Amino acid sequence: MTRVVCVTPNPAVDVTYRVPVVEPGASHRVADVLERPGGKGVNVARVLQALGVPADVVAPLGGPGGHWLAGALAEGGLAVRAVPVAAATRRTVTVVDDSGAATAFNEPGRPLSAAEWASVVAAVTEEVRGADALVVSGSLPAGAPDDLLPRLISAARAAGVPAVADTSGPALLSAAGAGPALLKPNAEELAAAVPGLEPADAARRLLALGAGHVVVSQGADGLLGLTGDGAAWRVAAVPGVGGNPTGAGDATVAALVRGLVTGAPWPDVLADAAALGAAAVLEAAAGEVDLAAYARFLPTLNTERLA
Repeated sequence: MTRVVCVTPNPAVDVTYRVPVVEPGASHRVADVLERPGGKGVNVARVLQALGVPADVVAPLGGPGGHWLAGALAEGGLAVRAVPVAAATRRTVTVVDDSGAATAFNEPGRPLSAAEWASVVAAVTEEVRGADALVVSGSLPAGAPDDLLPRLISAARAAGVPAVADTSGPALLSAAGAGPALLKPNAEELAAAVPGLEPADAARRLLALGAGHVVVSQGADGLLGLTGDGAAWRVAAVPGVGGNPTGAGDATVAALVRGLVTGAPWPDVLADAAALGAAAVLEAAAGEVDLAAYARFLPTLNTERLA
């Protein structure tokens, strides 16, 4: 059975507040509160689980929030490899109003020691043995080693497992150099890492560094996907979809890694990723997808080759 290992270097307890309207400087009566395990790798794992793909979560967890997060994931049916750390796990708060607009407040992750990061790498090295794919997703807390992603990707490659990374900043470039099967930046992250180039050319720069595939989330412009030979493909976004975009990228990653594992044709993988990302926008919390909407969206999407 397929098994994907999902690493979240910067996990969080995600808190979502729903209010009628957000007014700066005003007090708000919260209509509904939702607490969920968070972090991009956690979200990817939950979407994979919804798709029937077993996923294991590896994350550094500490303090009461970390204890709660590990228990909540296990109660939700996900296998958890918690790496104990001294720092308390952070919280994030997203405020969603009745229009569907989402305003996020993301605490920074607390720094970990070199020994704690070594424990994370050791845990991932063990978990990827016998797995079918590795996903490393999300930001890095302050002070994380510059070579953290290359070490994780190299562990996967040594085990013969394809690695997918969704990150930003210098980590995106260092991840590319380690030879991942796929990188998934959004347009802003790609422009910041490889400035001054059109998206397709910037993505080809990541391919030249060592990435096998690059998929760029472009919001209303859909997905741009490049293969190792530099061929560029695009699938348009599903029109008229509004809601909470927080977990759309994570759902996209889940579809991409599933496509890599199953060996689906590249145009089909991109269309599947676009449909699943749109279905995630309809849900109030990241890590959830509207599977009925996903089934409706998928037949409407076509992937075109650009070059």
